[in-house]
Amino acid sequence: MCVEGTPPPSSKLTRRGILAGAAALAGTLAAAGHATAAGDHRTDSGRHSPGTTPRAGHLVIEGGTLLDPATGGVTENAVVVIEDGTVGAAGRRGAVAVPQGVEVLDAHGRWILPGLVDAHIHLSTAAEARDAVRKGATSARSGSTSFYQDIAVRELARHSPALAPRLTAAGVFVTPDLGDTVLADPDLTPLARLKDGVRSPEALRRVVEVNLARGADVIKTRVNERAGLPEQDPLAQVYSRDQLAEIVAAARRRGKGVLCHSYSEQGCHDAVMAGIRSLEHGAFVGERTLHEMRRRGTYFTPTLTAIAGLAESSDPVLAERGRTYLPVLKRAVLAAHELGVPLAAGTDSSGGVVDPIGGEVELMHSAGLSPLDAIRTATTGAARLLGLTGTAGRLTRGHTGDALLLPGDPLADPAVLKRPVTVVRAGVVAA
Repeated sequence: MCVEGTPPPSSKLTRRGILAGAAALAGTLAAAGHATAAGDHRTDSGRHSPGTTPRAGHLVIEGGTLLDPATGGVTENAVVVIEDGTVGAAGRRGAVAVPQGVEVLDAHGRWILPGLVDAHIHLSTAAEARDAVRKGATSARSGSTSFYQDIAVRELARHSPALAPRLTAAGVFVTPDLGDTVLADPDLTPLARLKDGVRSPEALRRVVEVNLARGADVIKTRVNERAGLPEQDPLAQVYSRDQLAEIVAAARRRGKGVLCHSYSEQGCHDAVMAGIRSLEHGAFVGERTLHEMRRRGTYFTPTLTAIAGLAESSDPVLAERGRTYLPVLKRAVLAAHELGVPLAAGTDSSGGVVDPIGGEVELMHSAGLSPLDAIRTATTGAARLLGLTGTAGRLTRGHTGDALLLPGDPLADPAVLKRPVTVVRAGVVAA
């Protein structure tokens, strides 16, 4: 059934509505969030000159061991100066001028890393957003939400950075069965009458267009069924290459990329050949597809955390699925890395449970990557995928003032990334 007869979505009306809602949410939480962050500064070994009041977004981190993931360089007794939420200078103590009257965070005995990037996460509430930051994800890419909550979280992060990661929003899932998501926007409701679901070129374009009208930064779709539902077969293909190409073309017309949920070898290949920007999960991705991904610069976001979580399920079908898929996926990750396919770390956290992005780095390492290369999947690599090169992934001049203080050396034991002692978001202590 054709749905083109429905008037195109109004970007001004729907986008204004979501931004207004986000602003209201941010206004409700900002005062408490900033007050808590300021309290953390004073309580957690911060100090400033007598008679001065520290300004939010201005912070000096001093005394720790600084790692630059881009170069692998390690600076002991380091100083990082953050001004207005941005790194003004970083280097060895004595070589960096420290401004007066600025809050100082003592990092002696700690390792200092840039905030991590979770390239696949589902954030539907303010509590989840704040939990993600506290666990080290200062930037993230949404894997979709049911009712555009991720777009509101993105705006919350802009108003009150300590309360949410810098977020690339995906809007709602382009999937055959939208379910109650047809109620996310009035312009989606005509799709409810389609007997075969969202499959025709017109219907596929409609969901993409509504997402972009609502302000989505990327488009999320699927080629296979879900692994996390025992009644579904993750190797069953739900969209053809032509259907995926229709989604990609609709997104590209507005300069947006597509991330694609995938599992089967054929599904992965069809998705990559259709022109997606990043392959998600991809347990059974084959060598021919990996070679094509390297040629095209297609990213691989394996979400090892989510697959490992299946193995711990109380449902026997899911537990067996996780035990079977995890070693296969780890081999695919190592093969991708050795071929030069760009990798990005993502937890696929959802349902109110936020997994630490550091755990995904640890799993990347267990798949065969060196500690530094594993760290890069959640810093410079993931930042490049999100278009944040020059913003996230490093603590050098001009990058955002997002930082983690760790209790040990992540190059010796990447597991320490799961337990940040302190998280700084845009120059404000968030945890």
